[in-house]
Amino acid sequence: MAKQASEFPKIDLTTFFLSISSAAFMGLGIGDANERRIDLDLARQNIDLLELMQEKTRGNRTPEEDRLLEQLLFETRLRYVETQRNLEKKG
Repeated sequence: MAKQASEFPKIDLTTFFLSISSAAFMGLGIGDANERRIDLDLARQNIDLLELMQEKTRGNRTPEEDRLLEQLLFETRLRYVETQRNLEKKG
């Protein structure tokens, strides 16, 4: 049976940013230990999407959204570089 719209959480900018960063982390192989598959292209695409959202929403975010977006970009970029270096060492 389909859920009614009122049963789903409200989607806001914070939830959207978290969703994008989750997809980036999934591409970096961070998440479910049984499904660790690295896809740097997927990760890079989602980091680029976060950067696009940062640019396009500038001036329209709350201070909390600003801090969250900055933190998500920092962490995903850092993990991307670390993962890329680890793959280069192995390959």
